[in-house]
Amino acid sequence: MKRHLWPLVIFLVLVGFLGVGLGLKPRDVPSPLVNRPMPSFSLPTLDQPERQLGPQDLLGQVYLVNVWASWCTACQAEHPLLVDLARAGVVPIYGLNYKDGREDALRWLGQHGNPYKQSLSDTAGLVGLDLGVYGVPETYVVDRDGVIRHKHTGALTMDVVRQTLLPLLGQLDG
Repeated sequence: MKRHLWPLVIFLVLVGFLGVGLGLKPRDVPSPLVNRPMPSFSLPTLDQPERQLGPQDLLGQVYLVNVWASWCTACQAEHPLLVDLARAGVVPIYGLNYKDGREDALRWLGQHGNPYKQSLSDTAGLVGLDLGVYGVPETYVVDRDGVIRHKHTGALTMDVVRQTLLPLLGQLDG
């Protein structure tokens, strides 16, 4: 091949990679933690910081972990749906308040409603790091044995709840 054509070939290869990358959906990126145990941790609860809670305390039940923050706009969009799920008693929901101030988080829950059985304070973001959180909100479905069975990245919608979460929860609870 002629030497002057190499830049064109390299450019076309890069355009091809870019085209493939633009076609990917970030929500479809699989989590390496799915079908693996929830990482071990113990964090203070928002409402009682002297009380610690972790996944080992939740064994024996199917539950959701919703990673959220008071500064997160998408969290505000999905929040009414979480409140409705909690009111309906569909599944226990535990919050993981990510890189947020305790007072800000408590104020936000006071204003918007609190769907969480407990919300844990991850101010440093270390548990979020262990979970592979790269943006809030994210929601995890955890089975009775403490194994992550599904991860949803981004705000939950009614379609996601109906088409993905409810069928999975039915399988895990049955």
